[in-house]
Amino acid sequence: MPDRNSSTPLYGIAVAADLLGIPEASLRLFESKGLLTPSRTQGGTRRYSDDDLVRLRRIAELREQGVNLEGVLRVLELQDENQALRDELAG
Repeated sequence: MPDRNSSTPLYGIAVAADLLGIPEASLRLFESKGLLTPSRTQGGTRRYSDDDLVRLRRIAELREQGVNLEGVLRVLELQDENQALRDELAG
């Protein structure tokens, strides 16, 4: 069996919410605010990857620390920029 890619969309919204202990409505809100963009099936069903779950855990951590959604978005943007720069330097 080949190794699974962490960006492969696997989980429906109910499963992702259950795995993370986050209400489905919160996942929809995070998407509407631009915090993440899950894949969609041809029928429009959301599918979350392992990478999405990691990002959602980070969002939940920041929210627990009292960061509002605009602040979370900015933190994630900066983290994404830093990672892109690290990848560029490494490779």
